[in-house]
Amino acid sequence: MLQEAIRAARVVLLIVSPSTQVSYLVQDTLRLAMYYKRPICAVWINGEHLQECLPKDFSDITIIADARGRDDQLLRTEIIATLEQEWLAPTESEPTIIAEPMWKVPTLLTPLIGREEELTRVRELLLRPEVHLLTLLGTGGIGKTHLALQTAMQMRECFTDGVCFVSLAAIRDHTLVISTIAETLGIKEIQEQALFELLKVSLKNKYLLLILDNFEHVQMASPQLPELLAACPRLKIIVTSRASLHVRGEYQFPVPPLALPDRTHTLNSEDLLQYAAVALFVQRAQAIMPTFQVTEANARDIADICVRLDGLPLVLELAAARIRSLEPQALLARLQHSLEILTSREQDVDERQRTLRNTIAWSYDLLTDKEQQLFQRLSVFAGGCRLETVEAIYTALGDNPLHVWDMLESLLDKSLLQAVEREGERRLQLLETIREYGLERLEESEEAEALRQAHADYYLALVVQAAPELRGAEQIAWLARLDQEHENVRVALSWLVDHERGQAALCFCASLWWFWRLRGHFSEGRHWLDKALRLTEAGDPTVMRIKALCCAGDLAYYQDDYEAVRSLLEESVKLCRALSSEKDLASALGTLGVVIHAQGDHTAASRLLAESEKLYRKLGCHWELAYLLRKLGFLALQRGQLQKAVEYTQESLTLAQKLGDKFLITTILSTLCGLTALQDDVKQAIAYNQQSLSLARELGDKFHIAIALQNLAYCGALQGDFSLAMYAQEGLMLMRELGSRKNIADALHTLGYVMTRQGNLAQAKSCYQESLLLAQEIGSETQITWNLFGLALFAVEEGQFLHAARLLCAVETRLDVNADLNTAERAEYKRAVESVRSNLGMKAFVVARNDARAMTLEQLLAPPSTPTMAPPPPNYPDNLTAREVQVLSLLAQDLTDDEIAQWLVIAPRTVNSHLTSIYRKIQASSLDKERHGTPRRVAARYAIEHDLC
Repeated sequence: MLQEAIRAARVVLLIVSPSTQVSYLVQDTLRLAMYYKRPICAVWINGEHLQECLPKDFSDITIIADARGRDDQLLRTEIIATLEQEWLAPTESEPTIIAEPMWKVPTLLTPLIGREEELTRVRELLLRPEVHLLTLLGTGGIGKTHLALQTAMQMRECFTDGVCFVSLAAIRDHTLVISTIAETLGIKEIQEQALFELLKVSLKNKYLLLILDNFEHVQMASPQLPELLAACPRLKIIVTSRASLHVRGEYQFPVPPLALPDRTHTLNSEDLLQYAAVALFVQRAQAIMPTFQVTEANARDIADICVRLDGLPLVLELAAARIRSLEPQALLARLQHSLEILTSREQDVDERQRTLRNTIAWSYDLLTDKEQQLFQRLSVFAGGCRLETVEAIYTALGDNPLHVWDMLESLLDKSLLQAVEREGERRLQLLETIREYGLERLEESEEAEALRQAHADYYLALVVQAAPELRGAEQIAWLARLDQEHENVRVALSWLVDHERGQAALCFCASLWWFWRLRGHFSEGRHWLDKALRLTEAGDPTVMRIKALCCAGDLAYYQDDYEAVRSLLEESVKLCRALSSEKDLASALGTLGVVIHAQGDHTAASRLLAESEKLYRKLGCHWELAYLLRKLGFLALQRGQLQKAVEYTQESLTLAQKLGDKFLITTILSTLCGLTALQDDVKQAIAYNQQSLSLARELGDKFHIAIALQNLAYCGALQGDFSLAMYAQEGLMLMRELGSRKNIADALHTLGYVMTRQGNLAQAKSCYQESLLLAQEIGSETQITWNLFGLALFAVEEGQFLHAARLLCAVETRLDVNADLNTAERAEYKRAVESVRSNLGMKAFVVARNDARAMTLEQLLAPPSTPTMAPPPPNYPDNLTAREVQVLSLLAQDLTDDEIAQWLVIAPRTVNSHLTSIYRKIQASSLDKERHGTPRRVAARYAIEHDLC
């Protein structure tokens, strides 16, 4: 019962006595518990001071049970009761929705056989605090990936932020490793931030297991792993590779072949199954032929087959697939013949790799000529493909695709091909080792170049088809389609670039631009566009070059590379005017105008933007016009032209809704929120944000999810509704993952404001100060001003009236209080000014404001030397303390103990202590429970009745 209670509560049970004071075992146990975020239940055996038994760097014990001189049964009952009370008992409040840890790991469709010892050893290694990078080494087909996936399954609960599997099999360029990891994790680039830095920020505090599969062909990327781990101390990485990484901090685990029987001994059928290689062979054979059994007659042949195949799992599975047509004796004879005939003469290939190639070759030789041709053609696809894609390739090569499916079924039966489910769609995929063999055979054929060209042309047509769909009602479906085909797209684009097909490469990039933009693949998009634009054929003054220049400029804009933007777009504008390409001219002018505006030349920017708008309206380019109008609305808002901003943005929204572009609608709704809030329609602003949040979640757009969450929390706080307050924390967390300093600063200010309104002043000040520091780093005057306003409100609450007067003056000089603040913010500002003036007196107030005008920002932020005039402490009913009133206020808003602890930055058990004191002071337990309910509900009612919310 005790073990079940502990397991259900997910705690670590620790027995402590004075003799364990210097025990490394106890200290390691505690640190592991901290590492995996498990609460501690400490049982005190004897001694006087429990804390002396614990490491100095350890935090609070969650439960303490005194076991000195106690009966074992009574102690057990007490522990169980305490655990149930602390974790298992239901609460009266609404259940807290907790995000599930990440689990991006392929489903294991077959059991892992004979790896119990390896699993134990790998698990033990990963649990060691010093092991952060573990490489599973071995030849192809030995089962490294399967072992890594099973390890992830067994250790899933050890990594509270989850497990993520990243396949690198289709990546040939080592510079794409980081972008592939980020893409799998769902991390998108934001403006100027380098993708590797964003990855570090996102994983910095994550208890995550990252599995990097098939690393051997991207070895040059291995030095980045120690750098990533140095920045992310809680991260652990498993790498599967055929070669060691040779980097610092690497722990190697050679994966051995499966256990083999000793043929020098006579083994009966029952004993034979105890060997892992035999067990795997039999299990896979029975999957093909359920009636297959190990008998005394075939036991020896089966043992010889497993030994001949060196106990390699992949080879055993391929061989077992032949059992339906060959008896073990006949199979053994064929294997023996293949080993003798198909032996590689290459000196740098080890024996197991020779055996693997021989086994694949043997399976390949069993195919018909047409099936072999299909096998070769399938090898050109990276990451698999659809059936219709294979049929399209056949048609492009001049062949009849009528019987393709029959041949595919044959390859599936022979285990040379897999049918995998991805997001509800079945795809055909070769194991990477088998695909490599297929590519070798393809290069020996006469159709290699024709096939690669057909593959490139097919995916060129696909991205051209996708481009307009990515801006309409089918946007999400096409994004998913391109996500699945991303590896094939890279292979196709690489072929076009390598073969100097400049115009085709430019067309490919221009068509794929919006996919790169939506998915945040800014660096990758710019990488391909740069390569394509440098091709000889691409240098001709063509419409395709114009489009590619515009796309490259747009992606550079979102990375704040303004110098590159101007260079690219100015060339584009020049070519557009020369070739009379009005639509592309409008696009180039629009982005160029936004950049020039950001650089401070508003007159030139207005001229360019006006010309862009005029051209789009003339040509009837509705999507492009909506995209431009959203930008114009935002720029008008920055210039204080509120009505013009509303007109632009509303027209943009109308166009986007007609088009059905959910991404565009999401961004426009976010802009409308700011506009309507400034017009004092906070309820409408909340409605816009709720729509934006819903669409952003549907799109999987973390950036706009975070923006919507922050806006919701801020708007709620403006009208005193704190039911949305928790969104501010979630928005900040997402922005920290994305890594943009500007957006982190915005999120911190939002959280600071919400906490100010809730009375959590210490936490609010911390948020304002961090936000201000980031704003100073990036030189954002707007963000600096809003944080000065927040710090001024804090100073008023703390009675630092001289300091508050100076800060409020600085705010006045930096923004127009009447135009830039909404009614609620303006009223808050005026209340702060009046409070400062009444406490300082008019003369001192005027002097302080005059002094502030001559101060630098550093002087303004320095604490004043004049003693502050603290207001008298508030007089709360029933002798409640200020902290108890804060707890009561949050409780009345239906927050759980954990949520209250998070807001007040205290431990949950401290919240419990406050509540116990509150219940006693307000006599919650003795009140009429028939009328009021539980003490918690009584306390909530008390807070409302005494206006403590």
